[in-house]
Amino acid sequence: MSTLRVFNHYIRLPFVLLGLIEASVLFLGVFLGVLLRLHNGFHDIAGAFGTYWVEGVIFLSVMTIAMVSSGLYQARLREGSFGFLLRLTASFLLGIVALSVIFYLFPDIFLGRGVLIIAIISSFISITGIRFLINRFDPDIFKKRILVLGSGKRASTITELRRRSDQFGFTIFGYVHLRGEQNVVSDDKIINLGVPLADFIETHDIDEIVLAVDDRRKGIPMHELLDCKMRGVDILDVVTFFERETGKIRIDQVHPSWFLFSEGFHHGPGRTISKRAFDVLASFFLLVITWPFMVLAAFGIFVEGKCNWKTPILFRQVRVGQDGRPFQVLKFRSMIVDAEKSGKAQWATKNDSRITIIGKFIRKTRIDELPQILNVFRGDMSFVGPRPERPEFVVMLSEKIPYYSERHRVRPGITGWAQLLYPYGASEQDALEKLQYDLYFVKNHSIFLDILILLQTAEVVLFGRGAH
Repeated sequence: MSTLRVFNHYIRLPFVLLGLIEASVLFLGVFLGVLLRLHNGFHDIAGAFGTYWVEGVIFLSVMTIAMVSSGLYQARLREGSFGFLLRLTASFLLGIVALSVIFYLFPDIFLGRGVLIIAIISSFISITGIRFLINRFDPDIFKKRILVLGSGKRASTITELRRRSDQFGFTIFGYVHLRGEQNVVSDDKIINLGVPLADFIETHDIDEIVLAVDDRRKGIPMHELLDCKMRGVDILDVVTFFERETGKIRIDQVHPSWFLFSEGFHHGPGRTISKRAFDVLASFFLLVITWPFMVLAAFGIFVEGKCNWKTPILFRQVRVGQDGRPFQVLKFRSMIVDAEKSGKAQWATKNDSRITIIGKFIRKTRIDELPQILNVFRGDMSFVGPRPERPEFVVMLSEKIPYYSERHRVRPGITGWAQLLYPYGASEQDALEKLQYDLYFVKNHSIFLDILILLQTAEVVLFGRGAH
């Protein structure tokens, strides 16, 4: 299997195994430093493990979180070797800062600079070597071999996943033409079985069948599919396939019945209480960390406004919240005061002339979003959720995009799944694409997914991806 499902969220098995291997490297790096600096050699390995295992766990935990925050366990990482080294260096620097704080607060667990230097250098070199070997050989041992049942329009959408990162967890063996279906997939990718489906699956070591038929009323070999299922082959529809592999729900593929019978969309009281507690704690923690940046941002806006006390520092705007309820969102002002003097709502665009000099910086670093912490404390927003939109846009988009109103089933958030996986959008097509990610979050939201999004949001702040 190439994916694990944790609290309804799909985690790719190759990254889980890679994370375990690299965590082991980090753990062993500490003991290498202990043996070389404190035990003067390898004659007392058992004693070193018995004495310093807690320090090893702390080191690997902090560094792993820093690596996740730097985007090193994401399939969309496409910057090449230089980009990987940049992110790895940033993650190690972030980890060193975090470890320094921990050792300052708990000096009894401090191992010494010599041990840490050895652990950091050996881990950095080892992880670089592991990633180089993976990129060099790119083994398919962790990938699922998938056979697509269908060769028409729905099946052709799978061919859109052309990039290597899009096919990180699977390889497409081929597409099977079904009787009565018009081929859209190119002929060189279509397979003529010639034998019963179950025999073909066994002969070619197929792990999974994706059902992508344009009209299910015609030609689906139900008895053969049942035979494959009983032999342990996974069978899923194309919507669930896209959900797992891309982290979004394809609007053009989904039917209302899929929402009715699919797993997810849980909104019990336990989830509501835990979500609210998480929001308050996370917001308080973020406020403690970021208040100096908020003060500097406010001062910069004030100075850029020629120190005029009548020029607003905060920007208030009506947005649509949970269940369609309006509220006033708070942000640092990043545009000129009369940005919409025409009175008509406008999307912000790339290189928007209305954005101020300070505004460009605080938008790029997401500092302009920080006042929304107050919205979280008031209960208007959650820390993690879909981006809140303006009522004018919500009315327009709800009329044109199916299921658009379903994104309001949960509280909007400061950060979210769509903000991570799709760049800043300023059109109806962008709104459609982001909705598909928002629906994934609404369907699969959990504390685990919230924490994962928060860690990956640090990548956006560090590398400035997706902000305008």
